[in-house]
Amino acid sequence: MKNNEELFRIFIEEGFSKGDVTVLDTYSSPDFIEHQYGFHPPGAQGVKNAINSLHNSFPDFSLTIEDIVVDGDKVWGRMTGRGTHKKQFGPLPPTGKKFEITVIDIMQFKDGKLIAHWGVPDRLALMEQLGMKPPPKFIMKIISFLKR
Repeated sequence: MKNNEELFRIFIEEGFSKGDVTVLDTYSSPDFIEHQYGFHPPGAQGVKNAINSLHNSFPDFSLTIEDIVVDGDKVWGRMTGRGTHKKQFGPLPPTGKKFEITVIDIMQFKDGKLIAHWGVPDRLALMEQLGMKPPPKFIMKIISFLKR
């Protein structure tokens, strides 16, 4: 049986970077829960949908593991996500722009299977690099609100 760090690397390197969604069939529990915002449905199929969508919009998408920490049944990783915007991404038509963002992932394992995942990609940096940043007035309103 593979250890938790090996499983984490398989999900990142084979699943997310190479687009092989079958790793979810092989290494996730039937009770797997996805906690990352925006994955629908919130299970293995939602992750598969997200991987397929990423690779559709950014065919060269990849994650590079920069740091990894194993703590009991959880593995924490800091990664760099990279890609080139070649096809429609949400409401944004292709821009041809390259991006590089930080991604934090936490995976929890039990008996050699993924049982839970939390992902935190720097979506604001992605939006800014693709030219989707919110208007300055909107940002100022948010900052003003947060200072209360």
